[in-house]
Amino acid sequence: MDLKEYIRVIEDFPKEGISFKDITPLLKDRDAFRYAVKSISDNLRDLNVDVIVGPEARGFIFGAPVAYELGVGFVPVRKPGKLPAEKVSYEYKLEYGKDSLEIHKDAIKKGARAAVIDDLLATGGTILSTAKLVEKIGGEVVHIGFLIELASLKGRENLKGYDVSTIIKYE
Repeated sequence: MDLKEYIRVIEDFPKEGISFKDITPLLKDRDAFRYAVKSISDNLRDLNVDVIVGPEARGFIFGAPVAYELGVGFVPVRKPGKLPAEKVSYEYKLEYGKDSLEIHKDAIKKGARAAVIDDLLATGGTILSTAKLVEKIGGEVVHIGFLIELASLKGRENLKGYDVSTIIKYE
């Protein structure tokens, strides 16, 4: 199945010069969505993953069903102020300013094998921060997987040292 057929490209959204990749047509098609989840999961089957970690918000959309498919737990990584229990934060730089992500301090057991899953690899900043959070609380990031990669933004360069896979690539 060619999943690119289910990605709607919207030029100049959310601002001029951006070529937005809209995953909603893929999500609403049961066969395409199932195929996408299975494809991401297949990249993880031989890695003995203990837990899937997904950053807010679209990492939830793919991370949770991948966790279900593999029979492992799912851990959300959230923006500040969204998690109710004791948490750990990681601050990272944006093009103009800073942002941070949080994870529950007890979300991952020490030494647990984690895979980080998200919908899109652009510059890699959010995912690198997510991986650093997992490591900060004692997990081992054994894989980082995406549905889509925007290769021209060179996000893989920010993820050197990690095993990275993507299903759909845009040059």
